[in-house]
Amino acid sequence: MKSKTGKEHTVTAYVLDGKRVLAVDDEPEILELLEEEILGPYPNCKLDKATTFKAGAEMLASKTYDLVILDIMGVRGFELLERAVTRDFPTVMLTGHALSPEALKRSIEMGARAYIPKEKVGEIVPFLEEILQYENLPGWGHIYQNLKGYFDKRWGGYWQKSDEEFWREFEHKITEI
Repeated sequence: MKSKTGKEHTVTAYVLDGKRVLAVDDEPEILELLEEEILGPYPNCKLDKATTFKAGAEMLASKTYDLVILDIMGVRGFELLERAVTRDFPTVMLTGHALSPEALKRSIEMGARAYIPKEKVGEIVPFLEEILQYENLPGWGHIYQNLKGYFDKRWGGYWQKSDEEFWREFEHKITEI
C-alpha cells in the first residue's frame, strides 16, 4: 500500500485502523505530512492535530488517545509527554531541532515509547504500528535497533560514552525481552 507521499508500506495487521491519534507540532507542514503518511494506509484512523502547547494540553486532558506524537521544541514536548504518560497514552517523540543523545535519554526516562527524527517522518507508519503492537520495552527494542545506525551516523560512534551505564542497562533491558 502506498501512502500519499508515495512511500510503499505493507499493512499486515491494520494496527492503526480505527485508532485515535494526536499529533502536536508547531510546524503545520509536519502535521500535514503526518496526516498523509498515517491516513494514506489508514483512512479510518482519526487524527487530531495541534500546533501549540495549549491546544495539545487541552486535547490531552479532554480526549482519550490510542497514540500521541509530540514535537519536542516549540510546543514544550517534554511537558506534554509527562501529561500523556500520566494518562497512559503511548507517546512518540518526533524531533528535528532537539535531536540529541540527551533528549533521547530523557524521552526514555520519562516514558516515551519511541524517539523518531523528523527526517524519518516519511517512514513513521511502521514505527507507529510497532508501538501499538508491543509493550514498552519490546517496542523500544525494535525501534531502537532500527534507528541505532542512524544515531551512530548522526552523533558518531561514541555517542553513548557520556552515559555508558544508562545505555548498557537500557540495551540489556530491551534485548532480554
